[in-house]
Parts: sequence; structure tokens; C-alpha cells
Amino acid sequence: MKVLVAGDGHSELHEAPVCKAFQTLGHEVHRFFWHQYFTSAVGESGPLRRMLSRFQNKYLVGPTIDRLNEDLLGLVENLRPDLLFVYRGTHIKRETVRAIKHRVPSSVVIGYNNDDPFAQGHPFWLWRHFLASLVEYDLVLAYRHHNVDDFLRAGAKQVRLLRSWFVPERNHPVVLSSEEQAQYGCDVVFVGHYEPDQRVEYLEEVVKRGFALRLYGPGYDWDPVIAKSPWLRHLSPVRLVWGEDYNKALCGAKVALCFLSKLNRDTYTRRCFEIPATKTLMLSEYSDDLAALYKEGVEAEYFSSKSELIAKLQTYLPDDRQRDSVAQAGHERVIADGHDVVSRMRQVSQWAADLLPNEKFVCV
Repeated sequence: MKVLVAGDGHSELHEAPVCKAFQTLGHEVHRFFWHQYFTSAVGESGPLRRMLSRFQNKYLVGPTIDRLNEDLLGLVENLRPDLLFVYRGTHIKRETVRAIKHRVPSSVVIGYNNDDPFAQGHPFWLWRHFLASLVEYDLVLAYRHHNVDDFLRAGAKQVRLLRSWFVPERNHPVVLSSEEQAQYGCDVVFVGHYEPDQRVEYLEEVVKRGFALRLYGPGYDWDPVIAKSPWLRHLSPVRLVWGEDYNKALCGAKVALCFLSKLNRDTYTRRCFEIPATKTLMLSEYSDDLAALYKEGVEAEYFSSKSELIAKLQTYLPDDRQRDSVAQAGHERVIADGHDVVSRMRQVSQWAADLLPNEKFVCV
């Protein structure tokens, strides 16, 4: 199958693993990444040009937006892919998707969104092209259960749930050297962004109880907040960790915490697969959805209050055998249930095959 993956493409966590997974499955893969339409202007001289580029990328309007849509349409006409997979199509206009369907009717067009465009807190302009395009896609893939109904009500023809995933090359158990253990070793780690929910209070309680905590994430969000906390300010400056550093940060902890985004109304998150993949015990904020994926006390642990969080830490941190048993079972579960990116794209390939006008390939 010939696959064209379209998306922003600036991050190694999103479109790139999708492309590699399709290639692993034996498909011919092409890329259309639109971040280059805006990053190229940043390196050019002239503050006005840079400002205009940032404005267009943020508000999704202007000649650069028009050009990238024209270029995508032209590429689809030239390549005539069996599948156009649009990852978080914030920049793709409805008329572009409609024109693709009209001019290349043999192509299946699938739109995937890992955010929640219906949640409060997002600026209105961010999702206007994506939401307007829902009626044009052959299939829309939702990250969350509740978005399935949201997309259908908004006009999507067909919607399926596509959960996030872990990438085996990036998320796996490693034994840290003594130097790495000094850098990443801790009782508890949290890797993620700041939200104005209760996560600061929970992290403060972890430190108050004497547990060694490490915190990673975007410092521009975290540093102003923890500067006001006598319990957390020693963790500043908070830094992002990527790639193998992220993997080592998880592997260096005895327990990895997981908080669920209220902005996106999450009932699970990508780290719910990445943490077990590293064979580290996951202690997550509770949801019925997560409890259906991992058995509580057997494959993962959960908390619904500060007191429960602390009680679970007091149980597992001194008991290496029990902690390792749950971590091992979680690791086996995340692999057995196919929460890796290749398994996800195998499912997407099958959905695309079902939508193709005739059988052009066999899924691997």
C-alpha cells in the first residue's frame, strides 16, 4: 500500500514513529510535514517576516496556509496514495480534503487527532479547519472514547477509537550506569506538563513524606509555579527530557506517576503505555478506562486522593519484590495487548483496506 502521512512533523514522538511503523509493515511511505513552511521563515532575516510566519502558524490563516494546502493537494494528485493519513490536521482546510476526494477518489483519507478539540480551554481558532473537515474524511480516528460520539455529532461519516502507543525503540527497560543512576535515580518520578489541577499539591505531599522526587517537563510552565512552593522549589529549573534521556528518567525511578489531563478530559494518556513498557511500576490517577487496561494491584496501581497516593508509595517503595512483580506484569500486559505503534498502524492499515474500492494489498 502506498501511504502518505501528513502532519506538522516537528516532533519525533508523533508523525515520525507512524511513518516508521507503516514502513515496518511493508508499505511504501511518503511524508508531507508542514512545520517546514514556518520554520524556514524563522531563519530568514527580517523581524516582520518572522512575525508574520508565527502569526499564520498560530491563527491558521494567510498565504502560507494556502500554499501548504495547495502543495498537499498537488502531492496527492501526483502520488495517488492508497491512504492519506492526516495527523492532527489543524492546518488542512475542508476544501482541500474535499478536492482530494474529488480528484483522487481512489485514495482513502483518514484524519487522526490526539487532542480533544471539544474540551474547554482551547482557543476557538485552533480547531476550526479540522472540525469543518470532519464531514469530508472517510474515517476519523479518536484518541478518547468520548470523542467518538463528539466527532459523529459534528458530522464525521465514520469514527473509530485509536489509542496512543509506545515506541519499543524508545520505551524499553535499561540498566543505568552508576553515573546515570546518580542523575536519574529516585523513589518517584513525574514526567509531564503542568496543569492547574491538584498535581502540585500531590507532588508536594510526596516530598513532605520524605520520598525522593524528580520532576521533568516544560520549565516555562513548571518553574514559575514551583518557585512558590517551599517543598518543590529545589526541583527548579525543571527540564524536558527526550529520547533516551526520557527512557532513563523512567527507568531510574522506582515508581512513575501519571496524572490525567483535565484540559483534554483524559481517561488515559500516552505515558500509560510508555511507563509499563520500561518495566517501571506505574502509579496513575484512577479512571475506569485505565482500570480496564491494567488490573489494579497486579499490573499497575492507582490513586484517587493524596492519602491513597501516599499509602501506595508507602506500600511499594520499601518492598522491591512486590514492586517488581507488578511492574513485570504491567510490562507483559502492554506488550501482549499490542499497545505498540506498529500494532496500532496495523489496525489503521486494516481499516484503510476495508475502505479501499478494491483489495490492493494484504495487511501484514
